[in-house]
Amino acid sequence: MTQLRVAIAGAGIGSDHLDGYLANPDLFEVIAVCDPHPDRAQPLIARAGCELLPSYIDVLARDDIDLLDVCLPPAMHKQAILDALDADKHVVCEKPLAASLAEVDELIAAASNSAPMVFPIFQYRFGNGIGQLAKIIERGLAGKPLIATLETHWRRDAAYYDAHWRGTWETELGGAVIGHAIHAHDLLCQVLGPVASVQANLATRVNDIEVEDCGAIALQMENGTLATSSITLGHTSNESRLRFCFERLSAESATGGEPFNPGAAPWVFTASDPADQPIIDEVANRYNEHQEGFARQLELIHATLTRNAPPPVTLADARAALALATAIYQSNSEGSRVNLSEPTDPTWYNGWR
Repeated sequence: MTQLRVAIAGAGIGSDHLDGYLANPDLFEVIAVCDPHPDRAQPLIARAGCELLPSYIDVLARDDIDLLDVCLPPAMHKQAILDALDADKHVVCEKPLAASLAEVDELIAAASNSAPMVFPIFQYRFGNGIGQLAKIIERGLAGKPLIATLETHWRRDAAYYDAHWRGTWETELGGAVIGHAIHAHDLLCQVLGPVASVQANLATRVNDIEVEDCGAIALQMENGTLATSSITLGHTSNESRLRFCFERLSAESATGGEPFNPGAAPWVFTASDPADQPIIDEVANRYNEHQEGFARQLELIHATLTRNAPPPVTLADARAALALATAIYQSNSEGSRVNLSEPTDPTWYNGWR
């Protein structure tokens, strides 16, 4: 088994990425953690048994590193990806990849002209609960989708925003839409397909920051399903909930489950016709469970790089997520419903700030 050698740039969310690599010890070796703050990086260094470097720039010329994992503040993502591609290194990158659709298209063009690959992170996709739902739908047991509700109700107080890059358009690139609910919106599209139109109301009601921390969003999917997304960073705790109502089935993520992995099992699947319940339960119970979250996405990335398996998340997927975020910001700003099937207005294509 080929072991890929990794440098993690950023010791914040990089700590969770490290857990994913350590869960796959035969597939990856973490060679370095790059962070200008040794105290913050030291716990990662101790867990990985690797070296500390002040910047990802220090790994670009090294032959002993195959992959750069970008966990830097969002405003630094695009340049770090381009630098890694220029240095002939594969890239894993946290969301958002860039500050606009124009910048994402620049990254797509750069990656298409480069041998190394770029892997956007959407780790929520790899929960066993959302996987069970996909199998139930695949078996034709759900029927026509009717409506969906998403709740991203987390607590982010002033201490969270002590990090200098959080809470500003310049460095975080957005608020709860980009940094928090983007995962729930991605799962919505995983289950129901693309969004056709969106009407959004955003507000800053919790913290003294530039960007939004609350949102109420109405979406219509291309297949006709209606959906709502409720977002706040002022909840008493961290809770995420997804509920999908189909013609023959309701599906709901675990109440009180993992707020940062709502795709994880157990989900509750309830048949409209009690006679269908044993069949649905059998499909769910026979689902071949696997690692979840970062560990699973990194396992699949390794398969892409060593066995030519399809990438678990593509640049096109990341672009679609940012196209929806752009439409949400545009709708809120203009007070209008935005159709995603129409070309993005040039002003919004070049940035949603």
